[in-house]
Amino acid sequence: MSEECCGVDAPRTPRGADSSAAAPADGASTSPAVAVHDDLAPWWHDRGLALPAASGVLLAASVVALWSGAAEWIVTGLQGVSLLAGAATFVPGAVRRLLRGSLGVGLLMTIAAVGAVLLGHVGEAAALAFLFSIAEALEDRAMDRARSGLRALLSLIPDTALIERDGKLLTLPARDIVVGDLLVVRAGERVATDGVVTSGRGSVDTSAVTGESLPAAVDTGGTVLAGSINGDGALRIRTTANGTDNSLTTIVRLVEEANARKGDRARLADRIARPLVPIVLGVAAAIVGFGFLVGDPELWTERALVVLVAASPCALAIAVPVTVISAIGSASKLGIIVKSGAPFERMGSIRTVAFDKTGTLTQNRPSVVAVETLATVTRDEVLSIAAALETHSTHPLAHAVLAERPVHAEAENVREDAGRGISGTLNGISVRAGSTRWMDAGELSPAALRLADDGMTVMAIEREGIVIGLLGIRDELRPEAAEAVEQLASAGIRTLMLTGDNARTAATIAREAGISDVRAELLPADKASAISTLTNDSPTAMIGDGINDAPALATADVGIAMGATGSAAAVESADVAFTGSDLRLIPVALLHARRGRRIMTGNIVLSLAIIIGLFPLALTGVLGLAGVVLVHELAELVVILNGLRAARLSRSLDSRSVLGDRRQPQHVRSLV
Repeated sequence: MSEECCGVDAPRTPRGADSSAAAPADGASTSPAVAVHDDLAPWWHDRGLALPAASGVLLAASVVALWSGAAEWIVTGLQGVSLLAGAATFVPGAVRRLLRGSLGVGLLMTIAAVGAVLLGHVGEAAALAFLFSIAEALEDRAMDRARSGLRALLSLIPDTALIERDGKLLTLPARDIVVGDLLVVRAGERVATDGVVTSGRGSVDTSAVTGESLPAAVDTGGTVLAGSINGDGALRIRTTANGTDNSLTTIVRLVEEANARKGDRARLADRIARPLVPIVLGVAAAIVGFGFLVGDPELWTERALVVLVAASPCALAIAVPVTVISAIGSASKLGIIVKSGAPFERMGSIRTVAFDKTGTLTQNRPSVVAVETLATVTRDEVLSIAAALETHSTHPLAHAVLAERPVHAEAENVREDAGRGISGTLNGISVRAGSTRWMDAGELSPAALRLADDGMTVMAIEREGIVIGLLGIRDELRPEAAEAVEQLASAGIRTLMLTGDNARTAATIAREAGISDVRAELLPADKASAISTLTNDSPTAMIGDGINDAPALATADVGIAMGATGSAAAVESADVAFTGSDLRLIPVALLHARRGRRIMTGNIVLSLAIIIGLFPLALTGVLGLAGVVLVHELAELVVILNGLRAARLSRSLDSRSVLGDRRQPQHVRSLV
């Protein structure tokens, strides 16, 4: 059961997984990489759901038996077994926690169930046990799924690596890499751990760790991070971290720590119920003591038990779950998948939203957005030369050029200089395309600076030794981004950008989106630190789609992953996943959660009002057990009907223009 209910008795292993997998063999590493490879069992094999499910089935069977006129002992027997099945999931933990001097909602549920049984109302006790046990089991499963999803991060580290030791090339397990090893990484291979390039030149895709939207050129002395992909040319890298303690394992550790902190936060209903426990216990004991003083212990003991039932949190137990389930179900129609009730509660209080840039605010598809040429050269000439050369390259910038000019001639004698550019001949004329750091832009130098200031990557095109044109390539802002930011501002929600991309590009994209607070060139740990600071000032949501966003998503009060294009690690680390990519879903989701939170609060107030109202009536004997039970049942009905209102989406929210792509990728479907 959850820590709020029963406390922590031992380290958790995902339920249904092989517990032996959690314990490393002798001598094995105890890095964060070890604990995340347990598989989460399918829900129908989850032992944690078995007892709550059995409790529900038996309770339903008792209702059927009662309606069919079965013998009383059959109905009572079914209710009793249902009660035992449900209570077995939380009563032992509540007792253990009590022995440690800690009170929680689990103990209050236990007392309420015992009181109902002592007064002969086994059915009500069984219903209470079933509702509480199934809610806690589903909450636990959501947390287990989040933990098991961390495997997606570690899968970026290759199983083996090519190491040069004493002049010999050895293939070793990545976990055996130590600081100072010489790592040989060929074209297309992933880097096994962090290091510094000692020889070789190329372009490295670091988006998994830094969020940089375009590959970065690396040369001797350049830093390379674990999980990066070497685009072209062999690199020799002197490792600066061992195989079990690098950039990616640090991300895993940050996510685990953030989830652990989040698990310690008591939910709203639990915070309310906690002080109720000692009050109810104290008053019940005082009533029994008073009975002995006045010489009528039997009467006052019975009244004490009626008071316990009157103060039982039946309506309070379902006040939050029924609202959350209704609201989450309706949100899923818009492609908004909420993992559990706790993040939904927090969504309703969000006042700050932090956006990642690449793949979240932008489309993550670099494209040619500007072409500058000499006065005597046409745009078509520049694009034709660029396409003729780039058709021989696998660089992401090449894809952008070929998308702009799909039909073209092919250059000959093509040679690619890794990290600089590509050269060849076209119709017998020497041509080149590459970085302005490689070739002098000449007359176009002012234009090159202007394009760079606009946040573009600049590609120079040279013919017969003269730069004749420039291509400005950029990952464009999503068309609906500015509207989404404006809607958030109208709702009183502050926005900012956290990105690993360079400051110039980030500032340009932020300006177009209407975001004034920009924090660029951040590593995953920097993003998580920034989010931690923001959460101290106001409830904060982080929105991202990449593996590098995982620590920030886990650290935020609410982590939101753009699920249709986002990585599995981002989705698993987040609390909420969007199956579509339309950013206008963000204000829709937050406003929907605000409304649900208001309904939830109303339900809690009503539930407490019932308890407060019944308390003196039960104490004075104005209401007997039958009256108390009747009022409780009516209160539960009102709470349920009010909670179902959270399923209703207002017309302004239920807009077809923001539904996005409802087709759910596999790693999002697994959350539902």
